[in-house]
Amino acid sequence: MRLSTFMTVAIAASQAAAQNATKDAFEQWHKPETGHVRGPCPFLNTFANHGFLPRTGKYITHKDLADGLFNAVHFDANISAFLFDFAVSTNPEPNSTWFSLDHLTRHNVLEHDASLSRVDAYHGHADIFNQQAFDETLSHYGDTVNVKAGAAAIVARMKTCKSTNPTYSLSGLGEAFILGETAAFISILGDAKSITADKKLVKYLFENERLPTELGWKRPETAFTTDILLANLETVGAEYAKLLNSTAAQRKRSGGFADRLLVGSSMLRA
Repeated sequence: MRLSTFMTVAIAASQAAAQNATKDAFEQWHKPETGHVRGPCPFLNTFANHGFLPRTGKYITHKDLADGLFNAVHFDANISAFLFDFAVSTNPEPNSTWFSLDHLTRHNVLEHDASLSRVDAYHGHADIFNQQAFDETLSHYGDTVNVKAGAAAIVARMKTCKSTNPTYSLSGLGEAFILGETAAFISILGDAKSITADKKLVKYLFENERLPTELGWKRPETAFTTDILLANLETVGAEYAKLLNSTAAQRKRSGGFADRLLVGSSMLRA
């Protein structure tokens, strides 16, 4: 066999193996085992449960995150780098090049009060799914989750947490993260252009920490980029600002929320 032919066959075999491995990850979902860790983000927990991220939830490197997010939900390299900078900042070890999912639970670093599916840190562990909290979120969603419903759920959870948590707090960065999280999960599970998603898919992923492939969901064909995330975040933020019904919030409608993430990311890179 000529060398060129051998190399062609080898490359094709390698590509096929990679495709099969990715396909298997969608099908090979497992609950975390003893010694594994999970955090407050339903999506990252889901990716670990499928094996797109280390199943242990530990020692996640930039490459682990970039490969995992690309294979699972078609995140491009820039948005993975953007998210990794935030995630690695939660590792208490200085100058770390990795993070574990339980690091994300550190309160008021990235984890925040008024979660859509967790109780505030004052009441318990933010790494554990809470059905009551999520039921309140779901009550604001119609059959289709859109920008208006997403913003309404955020505001409702904030009001509940403010009234029940004497230590409630939410930084500007935390507020931007809440909006970004909603923009991201709607875009990933549904359509990033219209910013809509089927409620059944959202409910399935949050409650099971499993990709809803058995309900017909498929990995997006179009890459999810930082530009799309920030644009959709601003759209959710504009509706959120309307619901808050305050002059201060209305002034944030133009660029304010996305800018907080960009500034926060720049400070981490400095």
